[in-house]
Amino acid sequence: MSLLVVGSMAYDDVITPATEVHDALGGSATFFAAAASFFTPVNLVAVVGEDFNPNEIDFLRDRGVDLDGLQIETGKTFRWKGRYLANMNDRETLFTHLNVFENFNPRIPAKYRRSDYVFLANISPELQLNVVAQVDKPRFIAMDTMNFWISGTPGPLREILKRVDALVVNDSEIRELSGEENLIRASRLVQSMGPRTLIVKKGEHGALLVHDDSYFFCPAFPVEKLQDPTGAGDTFAGGFMGYLALCGQVTEENLRCAVVFGTAVASFLVEDFSCNRLRSLSRKEILGRVDALRAMTRFDLDPNGLAEA
Repeated sequence: MSLLVVGSMAYDDVITPATEVHDALGGSATFFAAAASFFTPVNLVAVVGEDFNPNEIDFLRDRGVDLDGLQIETGKTFRWKGRYLANMNDRETLFTHLNVFENFNPRIPAKYRRSDYVFLANISPELQLNVVAQVDKPRFIAMDTMNFWISGTPGPLREILKRVDALVVNDSEIRELSGEENLIRASRLVQSMGPRTLIVKKGEHGALLVHDDSYFFCPAFPVEKLQDPTGAGDTFAGGFMGYLALCGQVTEENLRCAVVFGTAVASFLVEDFSCNRLRSLSRKEILGRVDALRAMTRFDLDPNGLAEA
């Protein structure tokens, strides 16, 4: 089934303890679409400047991503530069140049408005509301947000939360949004704001799915050679939503599997800079890592073990 993503396309400068890259393809919509396209057709809405090289996204076209919603405006493409610390979890932003993204006004093409699944990437809540107003009763809407919007635009954020089915955030964001330190209580409070499904990303420690009254946890796949975590959360979201769209039904079991598939795809992304690893990735490799995650979390309980103890 069709999947719509609205977000950013960007150029990133990334510094890690080992190396440095410049003008790497990035942006939330880019990473999301690259991951989701392994599973389902993707409709992409974003904005770039005149300096953007369209050949850099040929691999998205080849994989069936519809780019008719890509707006090209006068000016420069969104640019971000960041430095990762030695632990590769913490980073500092050295600059953010919004450029044409500053005045981004998402225009949803008519053929996208009937998309079955919609993902609102990390854009302002006002723009997310604008997108929801342009689509025709999708089966499932999920969204991302960040601390900047949580503290800076609480009113519009509460409004969009009422209109989505799922929220994808990290643990610091859900704590700020709820005002609760305990993740379980925080999840319940955020569910009361609207979304019945929450995915709490915990980086190298995995992801927690909260759906209605149930919980599911998936560990992160152990990556030996971590190169660049930039875009891992967007890639996870793309794998998650892409798998759900492939299934065509939102059930608890499909949500759990979607978390595992999102985790698997994101584990490949971080093995190289930008989208480079996803360009050569195959479905067979994804399935292999899904099987590995299944094996990591499987155990057989000896029915006599407890009695003997």
